[in-house]
Amino acid sequence: MASMLTKNLRRVVGAGKQPKLMLAALNNSFYTYANEISHPLNRVPPNGTPEEAVKCIKSGDVVFCSGAAATPITLINAMVEHGKSSNLKDVTVCHMHTEGPAAYTEPGNDKIFRSNSFFMGGNVRKAVAEGRGDNFSIFLHEIPQLFYKKIVQPDVALIHVSPPDRHGFCSLGTSVDCVRAALLHSKKIVAQVNKQMPRTFGDAAIHSSHFDYMTEIDVPLPQHGGKGPSEVEAKIGKLIAENLVHDGATLQMGIGNIPDAVLNALHNHKDLGIHSEMFANGVVDLVKAGAVTNRMKKMHQGRIVGSFLIGNQALYDFVNDNPFIEMYAIDYVNNTSVIKQQPRMTAINSCIEVDLTGQVCSDSIGTRFFSGFGGQVDFIRGAAEGVDGKGVPIIAMPSVTNKGESKIVPILKPGAGVVTSRAHVHYVVTEHGIASLFGKNMRQRAYELIQIAHPDHRQTLEKQAFERLKVMPSKD
Repeated sequence: MASMLTKNLRRVVGAGKQPKLMLAALNNSFYTYANEISHPLNRVPPNGTPEEAVKCIKSGDVVFCSGAAATPITLINAMVEHGKSSNLKDVTVCHMHTEGPAAYTEPGNDKIFRSNSFFMGGNVRKAVAEGRGDNFSIFLHEIPQLFYKKIVQPDVALIHVSPPDRHGFCSLGTSVDCVRAALLHSKKIVAQVNKQMPRTFGDAAIHSSHFDYMTEIDVPLPQHGGKGPSEVEAKIGKLIAENLVHDGATLQMGIGNIPDAVLNALHNHKDLGIHSEMFANGVVDLVKAGAVTNRMKKMHQGRIVGSFLIGNQALYDFVNDNPFIEMYAIDYVNNTSVIKQQPRMTAINSCIEVDLTGQVCSDSIGTRFFSGFGGQVDFIRGAAEGVDGKGVPIIAMPSVTNKGESKIVPILKPGAGVVTSRAHVHYVVTEHGIASLFGKNMRQRAYELIQIAHPDHRQTLEKQAFERLKVMPSKD
């Protein structure tokens, strides 16, 4: 028996009037009509179980998965079981950061699946470290180009969407990022339709007639947050909020305790705006406090702009069906020519370590890959190029690791990659202060950075700076 959702979709396309045309459409690729995913087609996708939905995946396929809070975990789990029961081989699973166990990366599945990460999350690190998975070094804003230039050509896309509205449109919800580009270039689209996926605006619309298969679920989205910032992180947040964030500033921040600590310290600010590849829980409280109005923006005035998000249920409830939030493709949100137009663009990003010349490592610990380039360089550069001359590019981190090792180092660990170059860096912030590096020579940079290092490491860093530079660090 057809579900209520399927009955409603048939009503939208007038299935009772044109059954032959609708069935013909189901047997052909939607490229027969138009691959623009917001253009309605005269067809209704089959609706069944997750296991039935993923049967279209075959050996040698490239499978794209949406990520973050929109990771289609139900479909991914079904795909893994299908791969094992059908003896599939050489299936490539490509994605940005995903949530869930990522069972396709388990050692016993290495002949069936291989992960290929555009931005690496914790659930695939072990596979990459052990040679069972791959990762890219790529700016976030350039990921859609992998599809447009046909470097990555998905056979099947697994996505996570909201239920369709009365016109048959679903929403990509919490993740637009590179998903839209992937869908425009995927041969088949399989959707898990979740009653709990928020409905968002911007580039998030996809008409359900473009699905080749769909399955209905009703499950909570993955959540992050709940753990408050530490004393060190709170101090970093306060330093940034009180010294580097001005009224009327437009903010970009990632996920984690340091961005949350900054947001917690901004409740007395006025007319802040948000233009960020992602945002998390703290933004909701700032909006409710009246600190975020987006009033000073020249583009998307009065709107929060993002590309993907993950947080708690309060965040998902806040963005659901809320025209105050606009979710756009990552090649727009993270485009430096767009970023630099934002008033007082203030980019707040973290890292793994910084050397005494200002080189920033954010994606690896020595030779071991930890994450990816993400949007750090996009926003650090965009803020620096601010057309109003008031942009503030910030790298923020605790002064030491959990093991007490200094995160300000004479040289980066052997094998560590430079994500943000020394020429890109303007401000580095730890709990001990703010180092201003723009316009400073190497001797002055080393001095600035040593001043914000943990006191236990400053003397050693001075000696190491002399050994590297052949001159003592100096303020002048």
